[in-house]
Amino acid sequence: MRYQLDGLDCAACAAKLEQELRRVKGLEQAVINFAAGSLEAPPEMLAAAREVIARVEPGVRLLEPTGDAVAGEGTREEGEREGEEDGRNLYLIVIAALLLVPGLIFNEWLHRTPYSWAEYGILLTAYLLVGWPVIRAAGRNLIRGRFFDETFLMTIATTGAIAIHQLPEAVGVMLFYAVGEYFQGRAVNRSRRSIAALLDIRPQYANLKLNGETKQVRPEEVAVGQTIVIKPGEKVPLDGEVLEGVSFVDTAALTGESVPRKVEKGEGILAGMVNGQGLLTVKVTRPFAESSVARILDLVEHAAARKAPTEQFITAFSRYYTPAVVLGALALALIPPLVLPGATFATWIYRALVLLVISCPCALVVSIPLGYFGGIGAASRQGVLVKGASFLDALSALHTVVFDKTGTLTRGVFRVSQVVPYNGFSQEELLATAAAAEVYSNHPIAQSIREAYGGEIAPDQVQDYQEIPGHGIQAVVGGRRVLAGNDRLLHREDIPHEICNVAGTGVHVVIDGVFAGYIVIADEVKPDARAAIAGLRELGVKQVVLLTGDEEAVARRVAADLGLDTYFAELLPEDKVARVEALQAALPDRRRQKLAFVGDGINDAPVITRADIGVAMGGLGSDAAIEAADVVLMEDAPSRLATAVRIARHTGLIVRQNVVLALSIKAFFLVLGAFGVATIWEAVFADVGVALAAIFNATRTLRYKDPHW
Repeated sequence: MRYQLDGLDCAACAAKLEQELRRVKGLEQAVINFAAGSLEAPPEMLAAAREVIARVEPGVRLLEPTGDAVAGEGTREEGEREGEEDGRNLYLIVIAALLLVPGLIFNEWLHRTPYSWAEYGILLTAYLLVGWPVIRAAGRNLIRGRFFDETFLMTIATTGAIAIHQLPEAVGVMLFYAVGEYFQGRAVNRSRRSIAALLDIRPQYANLKLNGETKQVRPEEVAVGQTIVIKPGEKVPLDGEVLEGVSFVDTAALTGESVPRKVEKGEGILAGMVNGQGLLTVKVTRPFAESSVARILDLVEHAAARKAPTEQFITAFSRYYTPAVVLGALALALIPPLVLPGATFATWIYRALVLLVISCPCALVVSIPLGYFGGIGAASRQGVLVKGASFLDALSALHTVVFDKTGTLTRGVFRVSQVVPYNGFSQEELLATAAAAEVYSNHPIAQSIREAYGGEIAPDQVQDYQEIPGHGIQAVVGGRRVLAGNDRLLHREDIPHEICNVAGTGVHVVIDGVFAGYIVIADEVKPDARAAIAGLRELGVKQVVLLTGDEEAVARRVAADLGLDTYFAELLPEDKVARVEALQAALPDRRRQKLAFVGDGINDAPVITRADIGVAMGGLGSDAAIEAADVVLMEDAPSRLATAVRIARHTGLIVRQNVVLALSIKAFFLVLGAFGVATIWEAVFADVGVALAAIFNATRTLRYKDPHW
């Protein structure tokens, strides 16, 4: 269950809180998502989680599950609280700055007069106005045995400055630290609100039609099979089938596609779409918890909790980095005065304080998860759901992409192009028997055969229906045993036949052990498929492969048409897994290079799970494939995979920029401070400036838009 955390404004605090929660039995898998301000924990451990939060971070509140509130309501309330808190903090910063100015100007003059108490009165007041929250947090952490955090560094640095009579610099450290925290908080909150607005596609009500009357109810209260009315301009609240009406719907929230889509009687419609000008009457086909919009919200909100390797490294790095810096500062303060002639403790303590100020790892700890969170948000806005930051990293390192054929690279809309009877059977008998045998199948090929037949099929004339995975089906139709499937089915059943390969997808039909003929099914390549392959080639993907259960002739034709590197045909689900494993083993650098598999059918779920990055087509794909996938393309356009790769690389570039920026500038000023060139003022400007630059740079990921769309 996911809960909202109110008041969690410190990335380092979030990491420590998560660490403490995981020490409690039953909360070992607890995950804190700082970018989203949420906690994932079992409902039965809620009381234990609250106890840990109260002990570790008393200022943080655990709110009710985010899914139970009306969309936007929690965001508005949280925004109001954040506005009040920002106003109060800004007020204190302004007062402290106004006190610092005269204290700084008259500092030396007051110090040499009997009125030196005024110096302390003015500057210590300014110091406490902006520094008291830091001092209080440091004291609270010391009591709990937590010494090495940013509040500890700030408190030690500023109290040391006061001790050596550098009051303006002590106030400056706290003031600029407060300014940095203020802007950092605003940047994080703005990113959270941007994601919340991006995900504000959750419908707040449904117009339920009962006994000729319509009333507004919560979408969760509508059952499968009930009828709802969707008025012009309203969000579609649940997945369903249109019973009456014709309209155009805006699918941008789900697919990123800006062109409205026409829906009419008999067609499906998904929750989260926005109705245009027509009035629609819809039969609900899924409960709200399983609707498209609910799945999108769940996938995106969970995504940032899955940390990328870079995030994990920075979290571990900051855990060791801060103690190392504190020990280094202590050594810098004590050793040189003892071994260098003429060195004074005041000089080297001051340099040690500079070292402490510049050492805060805030720029890395906050900006990196914020960058990944923004990348996930940008992808979802363009119709690509990435289920975790780790998969963004993997997408940027694609070497091989493996595609399924039907429904992925091809339309999956089959048409019967030829009916070829054998052994005395007529075309009409062959087609009618095949249509009856396929009456219970949902496969596109079966649907195309039934559509070509066009007549009524009485279900009671079909018995003993059975699907044979990777081969076809068998059934008893009107007392006759019928087989319908591919050439492998004929060989499996030892059926004598004169033709094995046909030009297209062939469905061979056997009636009472006699080969009755075959039906040729034509499937068209998606126009978008060529753009998908071209986009991947442009991005440097080295190998594009086709895996299909279809016949070799069909696979060869599609591979040649799209310019694929290679193909493997007539594969069972387990064969696809074996092929993907072989392709993974053949990668030149298995550690750094990744393989993605793109599919849409239920039979693709095993291989989607086995690939480094499993990609599902979310528009028409099966639930099993979507659940198994790491990336979901909400529009049935394979070229969106190239969009996802571009976003992943853009995000990775920004994350690397922040790492290099923060570490290089901090290293530079650490050296300057150690040699006495940099003062505390410069250290504060460098620390706060780097943190703000990294945070604002990270928010660029959220605004990314694929130039190819």
